[in-house]
Amino acid sequence: MNRSMIFWMIFVSASITFLLRALPFVVFRNGKTMPQKLIYLGKILPSAIMAVLIVYCLKNVFTNFSDFGLSQIVASLVVVGTYKWKHNTLLSILLGTICNMILVTI
Repeated sequence: MNRSMIFWMIFVSASITFLLRALPFVVFRNGKTMPQKLIYLGKILPSAIMAVLIVYCLKNVFTNFSDFGLSQIVASLVVVGTYKWKHNTLLSILLGTICNMILVTI
């Protein structure tokens, strides 16, 4: 693949992402109200997506406990504890990632 092709792939991906993010603001401008189904999805989907990500990240904890399982459990507890303590998502993810990387290299 040459540089031109890579540039166009990135450009198209970025343009589609931007348009999808801007679409709700265009559709519901000028005080239009959102349908109740969209309001419901906006409330329920973030929690559901986080639950799916947690299950996906911890799916191999008990089958691969000796290699990475313990470090993943400890890092997850660090994320939960840090978030409960500071209520800062970025800080809790950062500390959990650092904790996991340290425990994996030990």
